[in-house]
Amino acid sequence: MMASRTARVLAGCMLAGLLAGCGPAKDPGFQGWVEADLIFVSPDEEGRVVKLHVAEGDKVAVGAPLYEVDDDLQRADLNQSNATLANAQQSYDRAAALSKTGSGTQANLDAAVSALRVAEARVNTSQTKLARRRMASPVAGTIQQIYYREGETVPAQRPVVSILPPGNMKVRFYVPEPALPKLKVGDEVRVTCDGCANDLTAKIYFIATTAEYTPPVIYSLDERSKLVYLIQARPNRPDSLRVGQPVSVFLRGGGP
Repeated sequence: MMASRTARVLAGCMLAGLLAGCGPAKDPGFQGWVEADLIFVSPDEEGRVVKLHVAEGDKVAVGAPLYEVDDDLQRADLNQSNATLANAQQSYDRAAALSKTGSGTQANLDAAVSALRVAEARVNTSQTKLARRRMASPVAGTIQQIYYREGETVPAQRPVVSILPPGNMKVRFYVPEPALPKLKVGDEVRVTCDGCANDLTAKIYFIATTAEYTPPVIYSLDERSKLVYLIQARPNRPDSLRVGQPVSVFLRGGGP
């Protein structure tokens, strides 16, 4: 009697398991992460940072002061350019006066005009170089990182600060080839992550045309070494995401 009851219990458990297995499989979505297209602000020439106007995490508007680099060499260059311009102006005035009296030649006047224009252009260049020792923000956004502090020397073309505009956040994820026909540029996908809002979505703006192996950032053993295609999407609420944050992406109508 006991054996029969045990058999019925086991049979019931097996049937329940089979029925559960017959249900729809859970959609795992696509693994991805959050990245950003940062704006790097660099000096044109080498110099020492003498003033920082921002700190990491600050929000800046277009034109807001960011930092200043020492400008001794640029001021000296401007002074020299102004002196050259003054000499060129005198030469031109002399050549123009002689030309009016018929004592000068047209060649001398043309040469004076050319030298004057070159000197004026050099002054403009020197003024621009001097002005660019005080860098203003080219975009509105949040200061992400400061690479050089006050007193440090920054090489030419090396960024002192990086800025993240809100619209430059992006979700990157990979899909296998069979899933590509379900996606196109402009499609909206749902994005989930730990602590994220339930209504977070992103719009696809890039789909790779070349396959690649699953990158190391995707840690699933099942996904490793598979050929996949990179897709990038702009989130509808970028402020709710953080750079480097892992996310799951689901197609329209899909979900956990």
